[in-house]
Amino acid sequence: MHEGMHAMPMQPASFLDVIEQHAISGTDVEPTSTPLPMLMITRNNWTLMFHGTAFLNDIQQSGPRGADKLFSTNWLMPTAQHRLGRGTLTLRSMLSLEPATVSDRRYPELFQQGETAYGLPIVDGQHPHNFFMELAALYDRKLGERTLLSLYAAPVGDPALGPPAYPHRESASEDPVAPLGHHLQDSTHIADSVITLGVAYKDLRLEASGFHGREPGEDRWHVDVGKIDSWSTRATVNPGHNWSMQYSIAELHSPEQLFPAEDLRRMTASLIYNRPLHAGNWASLLLWGRNQSLLDGNVGNSYLLESTLKLLHRNALWTRLENVDRTNELLIGENPLPPGFSEKYFARVQAYTAGYDREIARLPHLSTAVGGQFTAYGVPDVLKPIYGSHPVGGILFLRIRAH
Repeated sequence: MHEGMHAMPMQPASFLDVIEQHAISGTDVEPTSTPLPMLMITRNNWTLMFHGTAFLNDIQQSGPRGADKLFSTNWLMPTAQHRLGRGTLTLRSMLSLEPATVSDRRYPELFQQGETAYGLPIVDGQHPHNFFMELAALYDRKLGERTLLSLYAAPVGDPALGPPAYPHRESASEDPVAPLGHHLQDSTHIADSVITLGVAYKDLRLEASGFHGREPGEDRWHVDVGKIDSWSTRATVNPGHNWSMQYSIAELHSPEQLFPAEDLRRMTASLIYNRPLHAGNWASLLLWGRNQSLLDGNVGNSYLLESTLKLLHRNALWTRLENVDRTNELLIGENPLPPGFSEKYFARVQAYTAGYDREIARLPHLSTAVGGQFTAYGVPDVLKPIYGSHPVGGILFLRIRAH
């Protein structure tokens, strides 16, 4: 590597190289062959890297619960790496301006649930990310040619739970909004007081994390604080350059502000396939996520298949297919919960999304594209009086990415 800003010049050669690179949040990994859209420069024995993506979105939705909005989803990730002793030190932050670019503490998304806005449950909407999505230090040390010991510490960060969070997955790289199963799959990617220890040997890694289980509060500009009261474990296998799979389990202490007495057990399993193409790339993810209340045993499941095909250098096609359990909060909407209300999974919703974008300009170190996506929903009979039989949603967007 030479002095000066340039795109990432090469792919990692092995699973251990992927781990040490720390190209996405937490200690998550994708297949070795996954492309790496980032900028990099070397200065005084430090390697400085930068990732970032921003979408300017206009969303329109039909049906009695549909809404429209102009908003931006976005994130930036500066990273610095340096050899320290017999290992590698990585310092990384992840920032988002969504507290400013998503007004009213939510953007519309039919059938979405999770967290609060102005003290009320967010229903049919997605909350913005925190300004500080991650502040982390990582240290990796080789214990032999095929063994790697890793330590991750973050006042705010991503514990070893689930696959890479949706903003950082190549399979979701062109989709500007969150999956409906986010709070059953990867919502802990912004957690407080995270410590993770991991050991990798050849193509297998085992990890354990401690962290604060409560989801972020409504003040998205500061770092929340809290003691370590939750745990997770994860096993990851990359059996070839194009494959990555993981299974994880966690117990979350009091994650929801509106239900402080309820703890959750979360399990996830995922399979990622990435295939480099002559003039593009094809990335896919199959994901299952499950929440079980430790208060009353109520269980919700989510299933997701997403795939993004980039071809002819400038074009991208993608799909996201979901089958997700929803709770009876949907019946109440964004209203105060009635006295004695008990949240229960009671209905299953399907969402079918297809999208396309095309790169329109390559500015210095920036890729710019315009595109859109369309989502149709499968609505159970119990929800048709509220949502209508065939609600749909569409998004047009401008996308900018560091490249």
